[in-house]
Amino acid sequence: MAQLMEDEVFRAFTTYAAIVTLKMMLMGPMTAYFRITRGSFTNEEDVARKSEEEKKKLLKSHPDVERVQRCHHNDLENVVPFFFIGLLYALTGPELSTALLHFRAFTAFRIFHTIAYINALPQPSRGLSYILGTLVMFSMAYRVLSTVFVL
Repeated sequence: MAQLMEDEVFRAFTTYAAIVTLKMMLMGPMTAYFRITRGSFTNEEDVARKSEEEKKKLLKSHPDVERVQRCHHNDLENVVPFFFIGLLYALTGPELSTALLHFRAFTAFRIFHTIAYINALPQPSRGLSYILGTLVMFSMAYRVLSTVFVL
């Protein structure tokens, strides 16, 4: 592991993987914030100390909470594959400038995707950021496959 950390491309990968991981981890507290501020809970134990009348009001879904949860789910569908593809890509020995372009672009598109999702920005902002981030991963996957493909 120590030798890998000396490789600039691998260090760049770990930096941007950590950034998107932290962004994804912040979606949990953001969900809690929206639940509390919107008075929207889904579990009985979350409102156990409330009266029956209050429970009926609080045990409901809210569009803002659902939006944050969908954004979090989308992160899981994209950030987790980035870890694997990005790691394999870094191990193929790409030029640092090209690797940085891939890692920075993916990170920027994921951050913008979250901003667009949470703030309900008009389409195609969210869709475009998703597609561009996916294209970045396909580009890295192509490099991995073209480097190691064996018949």
